[in-house]
Amino acid sequence: MKLEFIALGNLAVSKSNMRYARKAPDVSDILPTVRARGVIQPILVRPNCQGDGEPGHFEIVAGCRRFHAAQIVAAERQAARAEAGEPDPDTAMLPCAVLDDTDDASAVEASLIENVARLDPDEVSRWACFTRLVKEGRTIEDIAQTFGLPDLAVKRILALGNLLPRIREMYRAEEIDAATIRHLTLASKSQQKAWLALADDPASYAPRGYQLKSWLFGGQSVPVGHALFDAEASGLATVADLFGEDAYFAETDAFWDLQNAAIEVKRASFLEAGWADAVVLGPETHFHSWEHEKTAKRKGGRVYLDVRANGEVVIHEGYLSRKEAARMAKAGGADGGASGTGTGTGTGMGKADRPELTSVTQTYIDLHRHAAVRAAMLERPGIALRLMIAHAIAGSPLWRIVPESQTAKNDAVKASVDECPAEAVFDERRRAVLALLDLPDDDPTVIGGSGYSVRGSHRDLCRLFARLIELPDTAVMEVLTLVMGEALEAGSAAVEALGTEIGMSMSDWWEADEALLETLRDREVLLAMVGEVAGSLVASANAGEKAKTLRGIIRDHLAGAGGRPKREGWIPRWMTFPPAAYTTRGGVGTVEAHARVAASMTGEGGHDECADGPDPDTALPAIGPVIGPVGAVIDPVIGPETEPETGPDAGSEPDTGFGSGFGEGTEPDAMPSAG
Repeated sequence: MKLEFIALGNLAVSKSNMRYARKAPDVSDILPTVRARGVIQPILVRPNCQGDGEPGHFEIVAGCRRFHAAQIVAAERQAARAEAGEPDPDTAMLPCAVLDDTDDASAVEASLIENVARLDPDEVSRWACFTRLVKEGRTIEDIAQTFGLPDLAVKRILALGNLLPRIREMYRAEEIDAATIRHLTLASKSQQKAWLALADDPASYAPRGYQLKSWLFGGQSVPVGHALFDAEASGLATVADLFGEDAYFAETDAFWDLQNAAIEVKRASFLEAGWADAVVLGPETHFHSWEHEKTAKRKGGRVYLDVRANGEVVIHEGYLSRKEAARMAKAGGADGGASGTGTGTGTGMGKADRPELTSVTQTYIDLHRHAAVRAAMLERPGIALRLMIAHAIAGSPLWRIVPESQTAKNDAVKASVDECPAEAVFDERRRAVLALLDLPDDDPTVIGGSGYSVRGSHRDLCRLFARLIELPDTAVMEVLTLVMGEALEAGSAAVEALGTEIGMSMSDWWEADEALLETLRDREVLLAMVGEVAGSLVASANAGEKAKTLRGIIRDHLAGAGGRPKREGWIPRWMTFPPAAYTTRGGVGTVEAHARVAASMTGEGGHDECADGPDPDTALPAIGPVIGPVGAVIDPVIGPETEPETGPDAGSEPDTGFGSGFGEGTEPDAMPSAG
């Protein structure tokens, strides 16, 4: 291999290049850098291997995008010189690493390695580089132009410098997610140290994500944007995140003093404008549109100022309570049928206008339109799916879906679930879906609407439906899957049916921790577990030991401590799919739930689940040796004679009678188009 500068006109993209295509690749991300600094990384080329290849011509094995970007920049500079009347510049040259004559397979390998072996620098590494550039005199605008980034993205990266070094390193190691980092930028140095102390203490829980903001502000955070007064002129101290996007008041009491005064000024302005009244509703009371009727100012309508606990003031103009509106209509009807529109308030108000439709006519219209729309919707399943998802998220008077709360009385169990890999993955996807739906990224769940949200709010049903209409089918399926996950009841038979249908392997998502081991008290169960992790000989030798000793043996084998061989991938029988019990005594919820699912799937679900006692035809075996999930007979006390290689999930899965539910040859992920 040798390095040469080769003219652009003597280069062409090789068919062995992984980016070879008739359409030019997208180079928008690297074009600013090539304009500013040229092509720095040499491209890989080899002598032209075509039969009619001219001497001195080369084909590009790797570096197609850099080549196209260089062509664009060369054309731009040539056009600029032509407009200025200057002679054409010398032919543009590119730095190239010339490979020896190789076959096509070697060229394809070189192309793949050169493109795949790259690793984008993390944000902390970028921060270190950008900081050095700033010290050398580069401005934020210069850096943004050189690297093809928005100014805000550069500011965000430079803002990481105000975090404690250890927090930055945790972010680099992906121990902290982006949402947590963003909220940590709101913290003072002392608060950052306090958070690190919680993270280091195994007995404590360091709040993350949206919980972190509540922790920083003592349970209440008031955004600066909610102030009705001039925040800068007020002199109140504010705390802004280092990314320059969010700011909050540091002293909530001082904020409320000024906010309440501003609310009174706002109220007085509405009265001066001719409204009958302006009512202030405190944080403990909310304005409900279904309890009021829209009423114009000239007919005595009021203004309601709905003050929220976070400082936001939502203004509702032109409303009366339904009782008052009905009383006014009745009083108007008793005035002798005088026509006209009243402009006063109180008992002297004129007769209210007669509605165009009677309630009977309106009911007729509503029901016929309803019947026609839902009949037409039968031919538009994609639209129906989006409307159903919007109902699941926002709710309605006919819908009410509650997310699984994942509550646990034991703090260690709660912490174990909160910090498990599965929850981290789900929470990351949840934030992506919240962003997709234009919902606040610190909301704890996607679903949970009451169905009575204020029209135009984030969780308004029609607004969500309109947003879902805009999304492509793949994005809608992403939202649907996340919503279903939030509404999946823990400990239910649905979890068993879904896990078995998917073919779940718990070893991919879970490993035993202290929170589980500390809950185990049954010696018979613990002895069987010792047999699984340590073998039958160790279990037999410790058959008379106490539960504490048996837990210690399991703990040592799982950690590879105390000179014991480490047991990888062990999963208790209760947690496998399908699950199994360790004893014949019953009382294992997952096993009982799986039995109900298996009976339903095989058409043997005639047993009344409300009746006392299990159905002998559908329950799992309760007498004799326990049947493990791989079909082997396992002694309920000693455990298996031979230790499985990959835990209880190893081997072929038994036939549970579960069908796919989609039919042969049907793709489960396919969905009808919204069009």
